[in-house]
Amino acid sequence: MSDEKQHASGDVEAGDTSKRVGMEAIRERGVDPEELREKLIDAVGAEFTTYYYYTNLRMHLAGHEDYKEITEDARLEDRAHFELVAPRIYELGGHLPNDIRDFADRASCPDAELPVPMGGDEPDHVEDLDAESILEVLLEAERCAIRTWSEVCDMTQGKDPRTYDMAQRILQEEVEHEAWFIELLSMERDGEINPAGHFIRGEPGDAPYSTNRRINDSA
Repeated sequence: MSDEKQHASGDVEAGDTSKRVGMEAIRERGVDPEELREKLIDAVGAEFTTYYYYTNLRMHLAGHEDYKEITEDARLEDRAHFELVAPRIYELGGHLPNDIRDFADRASCPDAELPVPMGGDEPDHVEDLDAESILEVLLEAERCAIRTWSEVCDMTQGKDPRTYDMAQRILQEEVEHEAWFIELLSMERDGEINPAGHFIRGEPGDAPYSTNRRINDSA
């Protein structure tokens, strides 16, 4: 009787490990899984490198503990984005680059490096760095992430529910991050109140949309 079940068999032969039904299903619905996985590698490359660069940017917000706290939320949530999507790349038959330099080069967003101070030649001449210039870097990094994950959402909506679910969860947090840094930069640079509605996460980097909860996590 089992061979009469509607979905018991398909184009992938029983026991064939060279193909993935999960890939064929989204291909049939109009998504090129190979193209998608390459886009995801580029996207998580940006999340991973942003996590690194935000570590450095946060260190240079001395005297602005509120800014540092909000940057820490964004930093850890970007790491959560990387960890959320990385397994999906393997499910689509791909893998992360073995060389981290190749991975960083593939990132879909520019490096969020420390801004070069006025009159300085190298970004490690940090004596003239100010909060305004750092907040501008943080803001533009978030905007690039919004564009990236919006593209993934458009590519997968109604066609690849698993990837779409991940991308839209990440996108929600990236939109929040942009609003946070607009609020801070508006006040720091222009003295304007531009509320974002930011509130303290339950824990730093709580990532309310993108963190995969453990099955035994009762929180």
